[in-house]
Amino acid sequence: MTIGAEKPHKSRKCKQPSDEKSALLLPDRHDNDENAAQEFDGASFTGAVFNLSTTIIGAGIMALPATMKVLGLGLGVGLIVFVAIMTEASLEMLLRFSKVGESVSYGGVMEDAFGRVGRLVFQICILVNNVGILIVYMIIIGDVLSGSSSNGVHHVGVLEGWFGEHWWAGRAFVLFVITIAVFAPLACLKRIDSLRYSSTIAVALAVVFLVITAGIAIIKLFNGSIAMPRILPKVTGITSVWKLFTVVPVLVTAFICHYNVHSIGNELEDSSLIKPVVRTSLVLCFSVYIMTSFFGFLLFGDSTLDDVLANFDTNLGIPYSSLLNDVVRISYALHLVLVFPIIFYPLRLNMDDLLFPSSGPLASDNCRFSLLSISLISLTFFGANFIPSIWDVFQFTGATAVVCIGFIFPASITLKDPHGIATKKDKILSVFMIVLAVFSNLMAIYSNVSALFGKK
Repeated sequence: MTIGAEKPHKSRKCKQPSDEKSALLLPDRHDNDENAAQEFDGASFTGAVFNLSTTIIGAGIMALPATMKVLGLGLGVGLIVFVAIMTEASLEMLLRFSKVGESVSYGGVMEDAFGRVGRLVFQICILVNNVGILIVYMIIIGDVLSGSSSNGVHHVGVLEGWFGEHWWAGRAFVLFVITIAVFAPLACLKRIDSLRYSSTIAVALAVVFLVITAGIAIIKLFNGSIAMPRILPKVTGITSVWKLFTVVPVLVTAFICHYNVHSIGNELEDSSLIKPVVRTSLVLCFSVYIMTSFFGFLLFGDSTLDDVLANFDTNLGIPYSSLLNDVVRISYALHLVLVFPIIFYPLRLNMDDLLFPSSGPLASDNCRFSLLSISLISLTFFGANFIPSIWDVFQFTGATAVVCIGFIFPASITLKDPHGIATKKDKILSVFMIVLAVFSNLMAIYSNVSALFGKK
């Protein structure tokens, strides 16, 4: 499938602009920046799959067991399947209109359908979504290393468990050191394909988390120390019905990857492989999600916390419990550290296009590049230190920006049909997607706002 302005052919030599914005967001600058281009052979299929899978498998996986606690195992797994199918459909729509309109970015497709206003709305949603996700990553890393408090209970972090309470083990200092030593250097890489090796490691670390969790759950199931979890949700009144909708933003956030599909496709050695890349990544991530949700909820049941990693601070009732707790938490914290630059990549590009739409290539302006990078990393750092729970972030970003990026925008483009390629089936599916997304997320917002004021 063609997503770039140039027609791809097998084993082509890619010309990758030194400025990501010219490739991802501003196709009209592509031809003007030929002198700034650097030759590279193009990204491989495997590298693209790992980069897209890393975009998908982020912090959302940690909140999925908590969705099973709300929905029950049967309904929860069913909704994961449903959201995966809807995600594949929305990506197919997006890529099809990209090909016809010769757009090299999601923002370009939005501008093709709705003009500059469409591009602007999309970029604002990207800022809300990606900043929210990066804040969630930092919150989880802080929870793992420095501990967290939930419902008046303190969950000990790895550093506190190893060395006791010290000022240098506090959340703010630990996150500051990780930001300076790890996030900042990784976030400054110029090409998304440069992250393929770190993405491979990130996916492997997620699998490590899954294997250990599954192993512990199976051992405890066979020795009779845990029971099979409930299949259906607990419904005791209208309030519990509204609460069911609060999981929708979490499920939507778990599959969001639309903002990186074009940048990954633009760098492929053969751009027509982007569809198989998308399908392979979705199958891989869907499998990981199903198993993580099942075994995480099986292991902790109704004691499952919003961030399931926080559950790994107690005696699991098996040999080497303490060691396994630390391995699980540290492996996933490292996973999130490696996912951070994948999410940061489109965030900086969109912020640059939003604030400096008439500027030259971003990579050639060190001052602007540094200013944007420092500002955005600082924003996520302070957000992670002042927002108490990942569930709070998931609820409000997932119910607004994420649902727009993942479902409402692709469906709206299809209904607008600027090139007359949408079928009747496409338009029926688009209407269904928009109505369902708007209704379920309005209910989620209502339920969360009610719960928030109820606590106060």
